Amino acid sequence: MSEPSFQDDVLRELGDDRLTEIAGLLGTDANGARDTVAETVGAMTGDLQQKADTDGDDGVEVRQAFAEVAEAPLQGVATLGGLGGMLSGGMMAGVLAKVSKPVANAVSKKTGIPAPTVARVIELLIPVLLAVFAKRAAARKGAPTPGGAPAPGAAPAEGGGLGDLLGQLLGGGAGGPKK
Repeated sequence: MSEPSFQDDVLRELGDDRLTEIAGLLGTDANGARDTVAETVGAMTGDLQQKADTDGDDGVEVRQAFAEVAEAPLQGVATLGGLGGMLSGGMMAGVLAKVSKPVANAVSKKTGIPAPTVARVIELLIPVLLAVFAKRAAARKGAPTPGGAPAPGAAPAEGGGLGDLLGQLLGGGAGGPKK
């Protein structure tokens, strides 16, 4: 059985009430909202992955944010609402906020949804993304899957490196080799 995708985890964490709220923002039904959320989350995680693979300040910041998430898991969506939630999300909340405008523009171009609307969806998604990152980081630290086996593709608790961490938290490959 394969591990759920990062988008699947985000949709599950989002729940029906927030998905309905997003559908209302978008003027669509739950399926349209799901598609837009999946597209937006895919663009955000792709952008994070791309930045993490660079050597500049952005790359350093993204790698530090992922390391912070891996070291000190957050305590779920309930603790992450509003501005206080952005602050309690630490460095990762700031990194997600930074990528939100370019991601909103990219998703807008691809879907035809106005960028300000996509930006509002991203604002609703940031606490959910933080919660999913935290849960994946906690699972990576050794919480066994049902049956006691390590999660498929999970990095070992020690070692593993940043590439494994990014792959586990983002739910895919960690990209090519670093320069």
